[in-house]
Amino acid sequence: MSYYVYIVLLIGSLVSCSESSRHFPRYEDFPDEKALNAQVIHLDTALFRYPFRVAVKEGIAIIMDLHNVDHFFHAFSYPEWKYMTSFGKRGEGPEEMVSADCFRFISKDSIWTLDANKMRTTRWKIEQNANKIVPIEYVDMDKRLVRTLDFYPMESGFLVADYLGEYRQKWTDRQGRWIHSTNQIPSTQEYSETSRPALAQAWRSFFDYNPRKKIIAMATQLGEVLEIYNLEDSSLIIKYGPQGEPLFKISQSESIPIGIMGFSDIHITDNYIYTVFHGCSFKDIAQAYQQGKDIEDGGRYIYVFDLKGNPVRKYTLDHAIYGINVDEDTGTILATDVNSNDPMLTFKI
Repeated sequence: MSYYVYIVLLIGSLVSCSESSRHFPRYEDFPDEKALNAQVIHLDTALFRYPFRVAVKEGIAIIMDLHNVDHFFHAFSYPEWKYMTSFGKRGEGPEEMVSADCFRFISKDSIWTLDANKMRTTRWKIEQNANKIVPIEYVDMDKRLVRTLDFYPMESGFLVADYLGEYRQKWTDRQGRWIHSTNQIPSTQEYSETSRPALAQAWRSFFDYNPRKKIIAMATQLGEVLEIYNLEDSSLIIKYGPQGEPLFKISQSESIPIGIMGFSDIHITDNYIYTVFHGCSFKDIAQAYQQGKDIEDGGRYIYVFDLKGNPVRKYTLDHAIYGINVDEDTGTILATDVNSNDPMLTFKI
């Protein structure tokens, strides 16, 4: 079941909140706009059910399949796209994964995956013959984190997304123990303590980290908010887009979105921040579902910002996509398409 269909089946009551004194700058449009047409990559194997993320490094492309029945991750040679191996076997066993929620391809001996159900991160290594990827390290995350949906391995531990609504980020040591927390959800509304978990769900964001620039960038899954945290000088930039912050109701302590589907991926280079943006309203999604129409899953826009959050360029795509990998040296964006039997696309920028 797609995320869209799941949402339109839910009914909730309005959350109680009040206006706060906080206000943030907004961007309205992009100084440059361009249409991009995809080249479809025809893979030599049919493995995928919901190809959610893609990352490329050192001649290898790894694709994360959110709903695969056998393995969550698949490796291909790049740019030849020859199938190499699959890893992250689905199951309840000690070396298996119940879910795959995020992965970070740092190097051939440092591919980190996250299983939010087990609250475990695993480091994998590509063996020399490149036909097998094996686990070499497990880190169980602190249970006080409750549920971690996004993470990044840092030098001293892990950066993880807060899911309780108290903070924006949490930091652990190398053993996964929670050390400290930073920042707050940049909402212009005030919420009671009891509604903070629902607030955290509504403000669930995808993030990326550039270790050279020491910048964390976050983009909201709902609404249209970009956050940039500079660890070098401790500066913080919050930018609201035209659709503003996530809008939601609460039903039995769960957050039910009533605004728009926002961003679905974010990628930082040394020069820019690339994001995938959807922009479709849940009202329109619900109406299409009730009328029995096919609902396209994904975003048809790539928004590009500079490292200060200023809008630079808007790409309008001929396919709906979910995850991206950006290579500025070759002017190539790889993207996943969950609507097609040929799920990998490439765009030239």
